[in-house]
Amino acid sequence: MNSVRAGAKHIEILLEEDANAVLTLTIRDDGCGMSKEQVSRLFDPFFTTRKTRGVGLGIPFLQMLAQQTGGNVSVFSKSEQEHADHGTVVRAVFHTDHIDFIPMGDLTESVLTLIQGSPDVDFIYRHTTPSGSVTMDTAEMRSVLGDDISLASYEVLGFIKAYLQEQYQQF
Repeated sequence: MNSVRAGAKHIEILLEEDANAVLTLTIRDDGCGMSKEQVSRLFDPFFTTRKTRGVGLGIPFLQMLAQQTGGNVSVFSKSEQEHADHGTVVRAVFHTDHIDFIPMGDLTESVLTLIQGSPDVDFIYRHTTPSGSVTMDTAEMRSVLGDDISLASYEVLGFIKAYLQEQYQQF
């Protein structure tokens, strides 16, 4: 949701699980990016650019979850003011065999929630494991459906859910 608030039109969500029990989550967007000062303060829970409340817990919480498994979080960002090729990349590494690794939950429902909340954003979702992969690209779906049909419509969300579940059942 931070990417959407930053004005991103294209967001990649990549989950890569390897045979050594390492899970890497990468979120890449083309939003407005952040200044170097903002990136340097990003892990401070009392720093936020939002006006609604004075804390920003998302990245600090992600960092805590990764570190408790022996992993880490890194953020790279270029702001619109600093560079024409702007956007942000957040990468979190988790060790899934660590006792403190928290299960990922229902990934299909998480992806559906993102699409329903921001149907005009192009999402690329890819989850790769040693036993298979799941891929979905809303830009491809939009090109087939045309501009008249919203990805947030009940029927389309039902199709996306079935599409993702079918891929997950294959591994």
